[in-house]
Amino acid sequence: MKAALQEALKAFAEDEVPVGAVIVKDDKIIARAHNAREKKQQSYAHAEMLAIQKASKKLGTWCLNDCDLYVTLEPCMMCMGALNLARIHTVYYGAKEEKFGAAESMISYRTLKGMNRHPQIQSGILQKDCSEILSKFFQMKREEKKKQKKPHNL
Repeated sequence: MKAALQEALKAFAEDEVPVGAVIVKDDKIIARAHNAREKKQQSYAHAEMLAIQKASKKLGTWCLNDCDLYVTLEPCMMCMGALNLARIHTVYYGAKEEKFGAAESMISYRTLKGMNRHPQIQSGILQKDCSEILSKFFQMKREEKKKQKKPHNL
């Protein structure tokens, strides 16, 4: 998870929502990514999606069933769907995402009917660290917004 946090810090530095992800196979990181929606101007450029793309390219297959994902924030529905389709074995995440989290918070992906398989979920990994970087980022954004709204004295 520490490597995923390093990716989240990269996102923070690029003014992206600070979410980082790594994919591990045989105890080795094979893919690293962080959110890049603003940079790529693509709604689906989440850390998890980009990490899946990189891991698939590295392994030469879409099937990542011997791989685990570590991500700093609970995946959304789109990402959980992609992780399922990529056959990721286990998803380890840090901070819960109450609004959009699809592993356990908003919905529990494991309880969806008709799924023949789904990744195992482990939550709360370095939760405090993962939450703090997100809180700091959004606090900074709120302060920026306040400054923009203040009338300027001429």
